[in-house]
Amino acid sequence: MSEPKPHQKPIQCIGIILDGNRRWAKGKGLPTLEGHRRGFENLKSAARWVRDRGIPHLVVYAFSTENWNRAPEEVSYLIALIKEGASKDAKNLAEEKIKLRFVGEKERFAPDVREVLENAERESPPDASLTLWICLSYGGRTEIVAAAREIESSGEEMTEDAFTRHLWTAGMPDPDIIIRTGGHYRLSNFLMWQSAYSELFFLKTLWPDFSEQELDDVLEEFAARTRNFGV
Repeated sequence: MSEPKPHQKPIQCIGIILDGNRRWAKGKGLPTLEGHRRGFENLKSAARWVRDRGIPHLVVYAFSTENWNRAPEEVSYLIALIKEGASKDAKNLAEEKIKLRFVGEKERFAPDVREVLENAERESPPDASLTLWICLSYGGRTEIVAAAREIESSGEEMTEDAFTRHLWTAGMPDPDIIIRTGGHYRLSNFLMWQSAYSELFFLKTLWPDFSEQELDDVLEEFAARTRNFGV
């Protein structure tokens, strides 16, 4: 992996749009739901790869507000997978110094699901090496509207700093890098405010096949880019 250029600060946050689970399953003659399960397993691997490279934050687009419109069977399975992962994997991830944060319209989930998510966050280690931000029932535009409403109701002056503090991702650095797997060239309503100066990487690889080597390839290309933040 290439070292950052002298003018570049160390990477603080990587964002990933986890795209391609269904196409991966179809290509292998497997049920759609198996694609989601394999994608979830790869997410845990990716979190470890990012942590091992000394990057303190990883934010992933796991379930969008639009995903509620998918087939009921698929939505139910995705929610069950989220619940299972949060309940069974939180302790193991905590032991590996990975902290979990769930952001989005969590009120749309059933109370038992919200309870599992809250418990998983409470189990997270205070001395985490990586914070894994998982966007669930998330939409960037909805997040922006929610932040604006909070500021308006509080009477706080509308500034960029105030706005950032009222986002669901408050406390998370803006992503230096956003990776989208699956071959599409768009952000699909992911981190619309936070991605203003992110470097974008669009990969044809379907999410379950995303590898540690591909992460290193992205980091190497990122190190070769010059970021001027509009200056």
